[in-house]
Amino acid sequence: MSEHVSEVVLVVDDDEGFRALVAEVLESVGYTTVQLDSGSEVAAAVEEHHPALVLLDVQLPGRNGYEVCRELRDVHGNAFPIVFVSGERVESLDRSAGFLVGGDDYLVKPVEPGELIARVRRLLEWPRANGNSARETRLDTLTPREHEILDLLTEGYGQDEIAQKLVISPKTVATHIQRVLGKLQVGTRAQAVALALRSERAEVTGHVLVC
Repeated sequence: MSEHVSEVVLVVDDDEGFRALVAEVLESVGYTTVQLDSGSEVAAAVEEHHPALVLLDVQLPGRNGYEVCRELRDVHGNAFPIVFVSGERVESLDRSAGFLVGGDDYLVKPVEPGELIARVRRLLEWPRANGNSARETRLDTLTPREHEILDLLTEGYGQDEIAQKLVISPKTVATHIQRVLGKLQVGTRAQAVALALRSERAEVTGHVLVC
């Protein structure tokens, strides 16, 4: 095992073939992986290996990924990013549920290797804030129109649908989305939605959920 705990990625999936493929891809670019096939093993593995990131299948035997994620956030807070991956739970409501329980990103199987590496690297480069002030500051930089577009993304609307609802061109929507990503310091729309949803949940529950 690498001496640098920042290189350890926990890969949790009951599909042995997919798990092995993900591990091979991540190890090819220098990460150390620890593979698990059930949610019940995750808590102990986190204590033992102190991973920099957890890649978590949603559909796991025994305890599903959402339950595991919620437990990890309750115990470890924002110590590491959690990325959901699923080949079955792929609707916008599924993604929203993953973000609300503390996920940082949500990938749909099959996952393209280059995208997987890019998402993992992006998350591991993010500063992990100790409170919600950094998140709130980033959201506060958005203009009213950008907030409007982020809200529609959060509700599951696509670029063309947003254009129709706001009576603007898809190109203008794309420009606004890129500005939102830049201001929120995220690399994907899914990560922007995750930040927005978790901020909403923190406001409703009074809990601090950092991004």
